[in-house]
Amino acid sequence: MDRDRADAWKLLCEWTESVNLRKHALAVEAAMRAHARRLGADENAFGIVGLLHDFDYEKNPTKETHVWVGAKLLREQGWPEVWVRAIEGHADYTGVPRETDVARCLFAVDELTGLLTAAALVRPDKAIANVEVKSVLKRMKEKAFARSVNRDDIVKGAEEIGMPLEDHIALVRDAMASIAGELGLSGAP
Repeated sequence: MDRDRADAWKLLCEWTESVNLRKHALAVEAAMRAHARRLGADENAFGIVGLLHDFDYEKNPTKETHVWVGAKLLREQGWPEVWVRAIEGHADYTGVPRETDVARCLFAVDELTGLLTAAALVRPDKAIANVEVKSVLKRMKEKAFARSVNRDDIVKGAEEIGMPLEDHIALVRDAMASIAGELGLSGAP
């Protein structure tokens, strides 16, 4: 069965009421699409995986349930197995190996989008497009800043996709800037 973005968005919205979690999904989708373009891969597939990666999180926020509940449902609904495996692998605690570009990219962008969002929100202009890479690197060293963001995963993710961290940050920032209005990060009114 072919699945499209509309199906993914509908599923995300059925399971996720939080506006911020939906924005996170959109940010990850944009970053995944940017990586697909970089790799010459299927942009739609990468984007859908990004959109769906946390769809079960709001109802299943524990390590025992997050990812597993969602993966089970995705399989039952006939979503492509390679997408489900990528989603399972985006959380290191699952132990699911990241054997495909889509899986490695998802892991690489997930935490980084959160850090970039936080970096934009502390700017006076609140504009993601104006977040500087050097500022993000500095913020990564501040443990109190966006403390729930796993910095090790950000570094490991860039390594897994074979990209210098600075370039990866810039690519994801620019992808997020392309949908800044949807993310609420286009600048202070």
